[in-house]
Amino acid sequence: MDHIRVNDKLRLEKVNLSMAKVVFDTIDNDREHLKQWLPFVDYTKQISDTEKFIASISNPENKKDLIYSIWHKEEFAGLVGFKDTDWANRKTEIGYWLTSKMQGKGIITSCVEKLIRFAFKNQKLNRIQIKAAKQNTKSASIPQKLGFTLEGVEREGELHQSGYFDLEVYSLLKSDLSK
Repeated sequence: MDHIRVNDKLRLEKVNLSMAKVVFDTIDNDREHLKQWLPFVDYTKQISDTEKFIASISNPENKKDLIYSIWHKEEFAGLVGFKDTDWANRKTEIGYWLTSKMQGKGIITSCVEKLIRFAFKNQKLNRIQIKAAKQNTKSASIPQKLGFTLEGVEREGELHQSGYFDLEVYSLLKSDLSK
């Protein structure tokens, strides 16, 4: 699905190359905030880096990633989507990032909640996971609010410029929603 209406203020639009400038400019203008938890920020130095990323996830042969731009009152707010989807085992991971000025409005919680329903109903997936750096309490609050189960910690699961971060691994099963 190319467009998903989340609510009257929020919509998701499948990322495409025409969005490269707004995505790159947002990363570039909010670099200090974003790089604290997102290792790709240090490697996103010019618009061509963003264009390469968008081209790779938009490639029709890529069946593992489905990334959406987040629009809050028609202003770009960040990205959210499915990554590393394993169709054989009916599971995926949801990843997200949001600009500093859009924090604290419930945007990511609403978007992830909508994507959960989409994944279980439309994509017929069985399992969704979210990983958050152990120290990133804001990110971890999303799966906690949405009823995910903390399964454990992936030790030194993500490399950042400052070193490795332990990742908390949260999961939600389709059967969890019927409990």
